[in-house]
Amino acid sequence: MSKKTIILFSGDYDKVMAAFVIANGAAAMDDEVTMFFTFWGLNAIRKPEGGGALTGKPKSTIQKMFSAMMPRGAERLRMSKMNFAGAGPKMLKMVMKSENVMSVSQLIETAQEQNIKFIACTMSMDVMGIRQEELIDGIEYAGVATYLAEADEGNVNLFI
Repeated sequence: MSKKTIILFSGDYDKVMAAFVIANGAAAMDDEVTMFFTFWGLNAIRKPEGGGALTGKPKSTIQKMFSAMMPRGAERLRMSKMNFAGAGPKMLKMVMKSENVMSVSQLIETAQEQNIKFIACTMSMDVMGIRQEELIDGIEYAGVATYLAEADEGNVNLFI
């Protein structure tokens, strides 16, 4: 069995979609896959509704600003190119639906069903004021050393 790792740094809809297409393809080929979500990539795994009451130390003013300005969930991400004030993702989603291409949310669900390991970067979470309860269920929380240990075993390591 081969092992693949993907660092998802981008929070752009099209780049997140590409990361999950690759991850799901590798898992379908019986490869072990780990995805490490850091900085803007964390937005792809944020709960759309916010996550309820927060625990831990209160967010700083800047962390609250980050949280308010960043999209909540995969379907609210912007495009890397041709965003057109938010119309770009809507147009892409319409074409994807007409061509029977899975949405990013569906790709995320499929990844979880295929036991792809999701690791949220705790340092990025701290910097950006994102709490565990704001992220989807079924993920792990760790730092870069954990990702690097996974990558050491991988035969393909991608940064998206």
